[in-house]
Amino acid sequence: MTSKISIIGAGMTGATTAHWLAERELADLVLVDIVEGMPQGKALDLLEAMPIIGKDVAIVGSNDYAATKGSDIIVITAGIPRKPGMSREDLLSTNAAIVKTAVENTLPLSPDAIYIVLTNPLDTMAYLAMKVSKLPRERVVGQAGILDSARMRAFVAMETGVSVENIACYVLGGHGDEMVPLTRHSNVAGVPLRDFLPADKLEAIVNRTRKGGGEIVSLLKTGSAFYAPSLAVMQMAEAILKDKHLIVPASAYMQGEYGLHDIFFGVPVQLGRGGMERIIEYQLDAEEQAALEKSAAAVKESISILHTLVQI
Repeated sequence: MTSKISIIGAGMTGATTAHWLAERELADLVLVDIVEGMPQGKALDLLEAMPIIGKDVAIVGSNDYAATKGSDIIVITAGIPRKPGMSREDLLSTNAAIVKTAVENTLPLSPDAIYIVLTNPLDTMAYLAMKVSKLPRERVVGQAGILDSARMRAFVAMETGVSVENIACYVLGGHGDEMVPLTRHSNVAGVPLRDFLPADKLEAIVNRTRKGGGEIVSLLKTGSAFYAPSLAVMQMAEAILKDKHLIVPASAYMQGEYGLHDIFFGVPVQLGRGGMERIIEYQLDAEEQAALEKSAAAVKESISILHTLVQI
């Protein structure tokens, strides 16, 4: 039986997610958006591209949540994008209403679906999705860490001239300016970054990684990143549908791991057909633990604000 993925939000990120998914022939796809004609047009355009690459994928666009019925995965990208000078937390009020509506309308139609949340502020919106749906934590994950780690890998490759295939980077924490790039655990062909790069170069890469999304927002001026975030969603969906047991950095609900409770937070998670299978815990030194706690405090503050805005 063919799998089905529904993407709520057919803007640049949602449509590009559909592009990557269709190219991999992973599942039949549904694009849903409130803008009349837009998801239908993008879905038709993408469907007409399939003969060129020889992929048999059904792709439908709709303004009605009914089209999502029977989905294996629901991807939520809907929300207003960041604008220059806008923090992720500035988005909270508007995007909370959008995510809540998306969950309430899709869950009755796809009661067994796994949710991948991409809407910012990411960790808070994933938390909202789980609380509204009342699903077990295994079935709600947020996409952030793959993106942040990929950005760091790209910056290390640019600095060193080494292939990205030889670079492994791990970025944990909240998806925001307090994220925690683990330079001690990250490496180039097994050599820790701290030993491979001068301290000043490494610090510059860490800072650029933390500001990676904002850098793109400031350049685009009328939008935010969409190529890398959407490809990261594809990787997560593939790991789930193919039951790969793939370990990736993602936002998961914490129940004591890393000493954290009742927040979504970026950590290494194993993904398989049931969703989030387990959380991997690194041994952190005092500096890393302090940075993680600082990042967690920022996420907790955002979730606290959420509770004042939404009944959950």
